[in-house]
Amino acid sequence: MSAPAGKTADAAASVTRLTPSFDGVTPLAAPAPAVDPAVRISHVTKRYGAGPIVLDDISLDIAPGEFVCLLGASGCGKSTLLNLIAGLEKKTAGSIETPASGASVMFQESALMPWLTARQNVELALRLRGVPRAERREEALRLLGTVNLAEAGDKRPHELSGGMRQRVALARALAQDRDVLLMDEPFAALDAITRDLLHEELERVWRATGRTIVFVTHNVREAARLGQRVILLSSRPGRVAGEWHIANTRGRRIESPEVAALATEITAELRKEIARNAS
Repeated sequence: MSAPAGKTADAAASVTRLTPSFDGVTPLAAPAPAVDPAVRISHVTKRYGAGPIVLDDISLDIAPGEFVCLLGASGCGKSTLLNLIAGLEKKTAGSIETPASGASVMFQESALMPWLTARQNVELALRLRGVPRAERREEALRLLGTVNLAEAGDKRPHELSGGMRQRVALARALAQDRDVLLMDEPFAALDAITRDLLHEELERVWRATGRTIVFVTHNVREAARLGQRVILLSSRPGRVAGEWHIANTRGRRIESPEVAALATEITAELRKEIARNAS
């Protein structure tokens, strides 16, 4: 699935078609009916007070059920854009349209309540959503089962590994039952093996739930492994500097030659952006 992405007037944004190993030729079919985007970002600009512009004229359409990775160097405005979509910050100009249900957010830190068990942390999100008390326990256990953590429902955060805590945080985000899931470098603090396992878990959950996911990362291989679409942001100010569509994402592995080739291509563009900003 892919969605059109807007381009700024002065950004050197480009759509890169991938090699056949990524984007196989498929028979022509009748055009699908137009579908309203799950997230529409139109000419969004952000600056803090009289300071420099952080994001400049960003336009993106994200389709329902699409997995989009926002990638860029530190300080390019990735997290700021995510916060704007979530409504946690106010934009300076432009518009952002999201589903009426809003979006749930998962951060780098799990932010679990340390005095609550894993199940109770998920139940808290259900309570805030208005789920009746009698239904919360069963639903919380179901959601923990979705992230393969049902057996840890009675454990408190200090009894869980970092990867397990992030899975509880994912279950809690799913408990909010919102169509859009925003993820701000949720696996950045984890070791490589745990991160790879959680990539598989996240892909499975995404396919099972049909959520629209916007995933912020500075890890090029992570973006190449997870995204149906990878958006590269330039720095200072943040603009759409590049875009990659991946037609078939099922079964990709972080160590696969396809992911390595895509990561190499994206890294080359990222280095150009960093060099351009430094000059």
